[in-house]
Amino acid sequence: MTALATGLGLVPLALSGGSAGSEIETPMAIVILCGLLTATALNMLVVPALYLRFGGVKERIARLAQSGVAP
Repeated sequence: MTALATGLGLVPLALSGGSAGSEIETPMAIVILCGLLTATALNMLVVPALYLRFGGVKERIARLAQSGVAP
């Protein structure tokens, strides 16, 4: 939610490329937006994959299924 709020706040700055004085601000806003997008995508894909791989979730589910408790 923080990345979304930051990204929405940077959109006007990233789109105002033609105005005077924004020669540095516009590329910086674009870089920050792309970084936020990349970091969010990686967190949504890589962190759950690593948790499933190394977190032992499969073993816990198997133990619960053997004991008769529905997961």
